[in-house]
Amino acid sequence: MRTKVAIIGSGPAGLLLGRLLENAGVETVILERRSQDYVLSRIRAGVLEQGTVELLDRAGVGDKMNAEGLVHEGVEFCFDGDRHRFNFQDLIGRTVMVYGQTEVTRDLMQARDGSGLTTIYEAENVSLHDFDRDGPKVRYVKDGVEHELACDFIAGCDGYHGVSRASVPQEALRTFERVYPFGWLGILVDKPPVADELIYAHHERGFALCSMRSPTRSRYYVQVPSSDRLEEWSDQRFWDELRRRIDEETADNLVTGPSIEKSIAPLRSFVAEPLRFGRLFLAGDAAHIVPPTGAKGLNLAASDVAALAEALIEYYTEQSSAGIDGYSARVLSRIWKAERFSWWMTSILHTFPDTDPFGRRIQRAEFDYLRGSTAAALSLAENYTGLPF
Repeated sequence: MRTKVAIIGSGPAGLLLGRLLENAGVETVILERRSQDYVLSRIRAGVLEQGTVELLDRAGVGDKMNAEGLVHEGVEFCFDGDRHRFNFQDLIGRTVMVYGQTEVTRDLMQARDGSGLTTIYEAENVSLHDFDRDGPKVRYVKDGVEHELACDFIAGCDGYHGVSRASVPQEALRTFERVYPFGWLGILVDKPPVADELIYAHHERGFALCSMRSPTRSRYYVQVPSSDRLEEWSDQRFWDELRRRIDEETADNLVTGPSIEKSIAPLRSFVAEPLRFGRLFLAGDAAHIVPPTGAKGLNLAASDVAALAEALIEYYTEQSSAGIDGYSARVLSRIWKAERFSWWMTSILHTFPDTDPFGRRIQRAEFDYLRGSTAAALSLAENYTGLPF
């Protein structure tokens, strides 16, 4: 086979890139090592920046999102039981939307299937070749048969553990990483959310988050040590711990039930540089990882592929390589700002093993400054709702 752009990975980054290129008449083939059902079974974040919402609308896949998504005009922070709401709409005239990443992925999949475009699932032994010169190739095995896909460019949208970044020579890549000494234990439950908007809670026992997926489905998290194992946490133990960490009113209103999904997610900050290697580009989790505290993972992937699509469309329509030449520097500027915000949110809301009384007072002072300073609240609102693409 031959195509213009070979996209590795059928998560939201790869599918959105394919959709944006499709709308501009640029041919793509997507390769995915997992099955379609497996991709849709992954439970991920659900807070979309306003810019991501607008991008999905422009891509023509926003109807279901706009019908079912929950628009939030603010969030609440809670520090040892003291709550404060930050109204983004009043502060900067922007909002976020709660709409699950699984639903975003499904919408994009259905749009691609409806267009009759090629997505190859369960592609095994994927390998990238000759991306340092004209005429790159992707080789893979499907149903025991070896195949080769010739292309002009390769977009690596296959995540942190994917083949794309691993194919780059080690000496050509620089990575930056911070691994946090805790994770998030999260459960999904078919019960109404405890509040209309997200509540981020700091407590001496650790961080907690009250979130949601819909008016009838809730998502809750508590900070746990990295060494904790899932089987150590019964549903009852989780609910008891969550109640300890949130304010009394919220705890009293909490509607509990059996978990329909439970997992522990480690927290990490990671960035790779650069993000272009000849005719190979990295985007999404292949390029960066952020702690979920700032709700930036999916949104960063969206801004990456928006920039990459624009660059590739410029190449094909105007015969200009300016966009692809500038891709890495352009997206890395936004990536590092999002990494900073996610690190900041993580640092003020979590308890760290080495945090002493002085450190906790600093965290408290940060909370008090946020709720007492319009300038600080504006900065929070600007970053949480999303910096410009």
